[in-house]
Amino acid sequence: MRSLIYGPEHEALRSVARSFFERRGVPQVPEWERAGLVDPSFYREAGKLGLLGLRIPEEFGGGGQASYAYNMVVAEEALRAHLSLGPMRVHTDVVVPYFLSYATPAQRERWMPALASGELMTAIAMSEPAIGSDLSGIATRAVLDGDAYVLNGAKTFITGGINADLIVVAARTSAESDRRQGLTLLVVEAGMPGFSRGRNLDKIGLKYGDTAELFFDDVRVPIENRLGDEGSAFTYLTSNLAGERLSVALGSVAMSRAAIAATVEYVKQRVVFGKPLSTFQNTKFELAAASAEVEAADCMLQQAVIELDEGNLSGADAARVKLFCSEMQGRTVDACLQLFGGYGYMSEFPIARMYVDARVSRIYGGSNEIMKTIIAKSLGL
Repeated sequence: MRSLIYGPEHEALRSVARSFFERRGVPQVPEWERAGLVDPSFYREAGKLGLLGLRIPEEFGGGGQASYAYNMVVAEEALRAHLSLGPMRVHTDVVVPYFLSYATPAQRERWMPALASGELMTAIAMSEPAIGSDLSGIATRAVLDGDAYVLNGAKTFITGGINADLIVVAARTSAESDRRQGLTLLVVEAGMPGFSRGRNLDKIGLKYGDTAELFFDDVRVPIENRLGDEGSAFTYLTSNLAGERLSVALGSVAMSRAAIAATVEYVKQRVVFGKPLSTFQNTKFELAAASAEVEAADCMLQQAVIELDEGNLSGADAARVKLFCSEMQGRTVDACLQLFGGYGYMSEFPIARMYVDARVSRIYGGSNEIMKTIIAKSLGL
């Protein structure tokens, strides 16, 4: 269907991104899977092409584009090539907006050029071993001591946490009766004494999307590394979660398109009972239904992007988009795998990797149960 958000400039970017991912990404997947993470040189090359700093101001080496639609193009092309680059998307779609919104002029000068170039990759640390979607329950603590915060605690399920050079950590800096108060964002730099990384977590999917446990033992974080105002992190986090959830929805739609494309190609070649699998009515109906759902989800997503760019995307609407798109992704990838038959269960087929990669979409960025709770509240329930 006709795009509501893309123009010639987006298609020019699409061509650059497609060429880069096919040339530099696809051949490296086996090596990345063995290592359990992406070679950092890949991010630096992406940065040189301008793929990491599209929304960073030009004065800092970025593209200076305000619209999220440019990030969408890059994500779509990565998933079209069957590349699950979660850490890169966390950097561009989730963390960079925090720096754009809350960094001081000095912090922007200090960090943004390297964020755009890929010399500094980022992660955001919210989830803790006992705390998932309940941000108000964050227990990691930071106590102001002179010119630095002394940070103690642990984080887990941190996407990009192994490779990250800068980690935005949500920590409790004061005890308040309202648990949503007293949270602060601190930027922890790799190499700070007392900061350590645990194992690269072994997931069922997203095999080269490094996911870390992080530990903070009396880490002294200078006041100059505080992002935004002390005690305001809950507001910052909840405000930016709309964009994060849109990023999850985008990944769901893009992967679903890639799954359908791969399946259409396969069923035309696969011969069953003497004729192509594509000629069976069940095959046609399954793919037609999946295609209709993807188009519906994409229309919902594009409207949400327009709202996001205008600063009008509500938390409830972001939850609706994330819920619908991620559930649609699960149905679509499952239906596509079924059409592959036994081959769909073999790891060397992209559809098998998409199947396991898709499952987390209903969990991260806030579980879909949380999305339903947010939506229900907006209905007055």
